[in-house]
Amino acid sequence: MSLVGMVLVGVALVLVTSSQMRDQAVRDGTGAASRMALFAAGVVPSPSFVTGVLSTEEQVAVTAATRGFGDELVELRLWSTDGRLMYSSDEATTGLPHADRLARAMQSGQPDAVVQPDVRAGDAATDERTVLDVYVPVRLADTATPEAQAGVAGEASVGAAEVMLDHTATQQTLQTTTRTVTLVVVGSLVLLWLLLFQIVHSTSRRLRSTALENARLALLDSLTGLPNRRLLADQMQRAIDKVSHDDAGARVGLILLDIDRFKDINDTLGHDHGDELLQQVAERLRNALRDDDVVARLGGDEFAILLPDVRTVANAERLARRVRGLFGRPFELSDIALHVETSIGVACLPDHAADASALMRTADIAMYAAKHHRAGVSVYSPSADDSSPARLVLLGELHQALESRSEAGAAPQLEMHYQPKIELASQRTVGLEALIRWRHPTRGLLPPGAFVPLAEQSGLIHRVTGFALEESVRQLARWRAQGEAVPVAVNLSAHDVASPAVVDMIELLLAEHGVEPGLLEVEITETALVADRSRVVPVLERLSALGVRVAIDDFGTGTTSISQLRDLPVAELKIDRVFVADLGEGGRAGSEVVVQAMVDLAHSFGLRVVAEGVEDEQTARTLERLGVDRAQGFLWARPAPADALHPPGGHSLHPIA
Repeated sequence: MSLVGMVLVGVALVLVTSSQMRDQAVRDGTGAASRMALFAAGVVPSPSFVTGVLSTEEQVAVTAATRGFGDELVELRLWSTDGRLMYSSDEATTGLPHADRLARAMQSGQPDAVVQPDVRAGDAATDERTVLDVYVPVRLADTATPEAQAGVAGEASVGAAEVMLDHTATQQTLQTTTRTVTLVVVGSLVLLWLLLFQIVHSTSRRLRSTALENARLALLDSLTGLPNRRLLADQMQRAIDKVSHDDAGARVGLILLDIDRFKDINDTLGHDHGDELLQQVAERLRNALRDDDVVARLGGDEFAILLPDVRTVANAERLARRVRGLFGRPFELSDIALHVETSIGVACLPDHAADASALMRTADIAMYAAKHHRAGVSVYSPSADDSSPARLVLLGELHQALESRSEAGAAPQLEMHYQPKIELASQRTVGLEALIRWRHPTRGLLPPGAFVPLAEQSGLIHRVTGFALEESVRQLARWRAQGEAVPVAVNLSAHDVASPAVVDMIELLLAEHGVEPGLLEVEITETALVADRSRVVPVLERLSALGVRVAIDDFGTGTTSISQLRDLPVAELKIDRVFVADLGEGGRAGSEVVVQAMVDLAHSFGLRVVAEGVEDEQTARTLERLGVDRAQGFLWARPAPADALHPPGGHSLHPIA
């Protein structure tokens, strides 16, 4: 199609060019003929064009006037108004004009030119000649008349001069030029077509190569050369189909692993070293596994190993532990020997999933369980599956419970219970901890451990925290109205304490209910502080500036350093119940030393110490001896609603001085 188009363009170009050259040659010849006619008519009186007769003297004058045009002039004829031959340079005495052309020239006042063969009688050479035959109208102003001599213009045509010019050489030149133009155009178009063909051919080849490369890259990871998620899914589906058709006793195993603290490696050593580490990990995995196993990179620092034929779940777990053993040797990154660890999840089909998508999901859950519990390798367990159908139903019910708060007449499902904090020296109730409960319509009263983790994973934790703060501040306002000014501590999740919005909420609630900031305390876990210190500390500083006291809960389970503790805007440390339980009978040796160190550290920074989980008198006396300021636990009271708050032993609420 491109060749046909180029031929058409070439033909059109040649035709247009030759047509323009012919027209230009005719225009040039017509101009020359008009000048000759002007010379001839200039010596002829206008009455002669009327009578159609020239005297001998006038004919001689015309001949003399046109003698200078030489061989270019083939013949000159003068025609009268009625078409009579007045003069012929070939001395012809009779003849007939071309009536239509003569009339057209005289009426329009413009020359009429035609290229034609020389049709006059003559020899063979004359017969082959081409002439430009031009009828030029003769106007009154062109003739030798008294009016013309007087300068009077005359626009009326009084006759015509027929000028025949030799056009043979011009015609031959036009033909030669047309052939030359044709050859040039044809040659240029051929070269252009060849060039375009080469360009199209090479471009098409590159596009095909690029398409093949893109198709390859679409299935392979560009950094490591391993199969990517898409190719792994395809291989997984093939393995599942093969196992389901060929061997009912076989299993398809999937191992997912990621590199622990890989973000720290990238941030500390740079992304170049991080990429180098991923390449070395890929090489170790590729060289250490069976030929049938498929190693893939899913993205980031996450890798997958497909076991297309594994006989038992235990075998898959053993392979996973062998994979983890590959990370025992350090990785050499330029001049750095880097030790890294991994978290590995294992799942098998049909034991843990029914299809490829579910197998990927269960292996992912097992991997995050291994990371959370620092177990190294973890096999999928339904109890760790936060996205199981039962938990999804519970999540929907929690969402409905939060929505029902705003419905008129609906019984509230979420409620706050309070557990007293006892001052060990005086055995007085000096504070309360607010603990949320869910009075589920069918499951009964649920503790926070049954639904708070689910709320944290789903994003509902902000609404749960908002409910706890609002109910606690409202209850503080009620107690204050009754003359009871007792501080209440509310737990904040890691998600809440990392957002400045929680400070705005607390400030608004305190102002709305007229509660002093000193009556509200917030508790955050040590692990939440360590996880995102840069975002948490500014929130704690704002709370402290507001007058809300801050306590670190579960102290001793995280990795807070002494220097960090010194700079934190906190007022209280709560020793984790694990250390408190070790103080009782059958506890670990040296537990008192650990607790004593915590107490001394806190007191050196001016912090109050609270122990939780106290269940017997012996532990309470030991805590008091070690210098612990306050305690809470079942020894004094279980968490209870506000209207049933007075615990056994008569420890009523007392204002804080």
